[in-house]
Amino acid sequence: MLHAVIMSGGSGTRFWPQSRRNRPKQLQPLAGETSLLQQTVARLQELVPPERTWVITNAGQAEETRNQLPTIPVQQILTEPCGRNTAPCVGLAAWHLLATDPDAVMLVLPADHLINPPDAFRQGVRTAVELVDNDSRRLVLFGVTPTRPATGYGYIQRGESLPGAGHGYQVTAFHEKPDRSTAGSYIAAGDRYWNCGIFTWRADQILDALAQHEPDIASVLETIGRTVGTPDYDTSLQDTFDSIPARSIDHAVLERSPDTCLVEASFAWHDVGSWHALAEILGTDSDGNTLQGPVTVVDSNNCVVRSNGDHLVGAVGVENLVIVHTDDATLVAHRDDEEGLRRLVERIQEQGRDDRL
Repeated sequence: MLHAVIMSGGSGTRFWPQSRRNRPKQLQPLAGETSLLQQTVARLQELVPPERTWVITNAGQAEETRNQLPTIPVQQILTEPCGRNTAPCVGLAAWHLLATDPDAVMLVLPADHLINPPDAFRQGVRTAVELVDNDSRRLVLFGVTPTRPATGYGYIQRGESLPGAGHGYQVTAFHEKPDRSTAGSYIAAGDRYWNCGIFTWRADQILDALAQHEPDIASVLETIGRTVGTPDYDTSLQDTFDSIPARSIDHAVLERSPDTCLVEASFAWHDVGSWHALAEILGTDSDGNTLQGPVTVVDSNNCVVRSNGDHLVGAVGVENLVIVHTDDATLVAHRDDEEGLRRLVERIQEQGRDDRL
């Protein structure tokens, strides 16, 4: 049966100060009335019931995650002791699924993406599941047709079409985040897709692939996995998880496996990666501004301005800025300087102001 595994442990530093360690962007209503995590779960409802929906987060976010998802059984909100990238996360989830369903098929997806329309997403998942049902070795990715020469995404190159699988293809190559010129050539070629980080495969197959390609990861996961459902699980998890090498599932398995294939996504996708990206999602006014909350601007252009609560933010004669006000912190930054925001968060941490992170 199909199980959904939602990865929801990220810190969301590129959305500081709205996003905090214990309440990062996926737990925030950045683009809608509900949080990104809640929107992800809602998108799955016609595909996977709550009893087969799993969320992996960290200890600091677990309580808020449970509060936001009251229909998900508490034991299916899993916590990692520390971040080790997506390969250990996926492997840990696979062990939990196999403890309840030896034939489990996993739909793995991040908690912080926007996808529309939901019906197209669900149809894509059904196609991916069909590919796995037809060949249990398959590891299926979703490829999103690029709409611009984006330099912040990895790209997948498609190969031969899979027999009897509409919009299903073998994967022939992975490309790291390119420069703008290279990204433009990918779009012109017509056979590259954005790798959106959504996957479908059998739980036992992904564990076999990890054992083949990353035995150091697989062996520690097996030590933990053998204790799932026993009184020894928490101790095993705490004692060994931090020894697992940090690897993405893409680098660990997918780029190496001959069984990797893709489904061409027919939905619009956005990873909600930064304040700059919010303008693409929410749109702009006639001056190119994206305004949220009690905000008033005059003679200002191409700004993202957000204020929480009743605090009025005013801006005059500025352009290309991000201005974000929360109850205990205010950000003013150049709109395009994501690296600067990362350095700012690091500086705040160096100053011992963890209470603002």
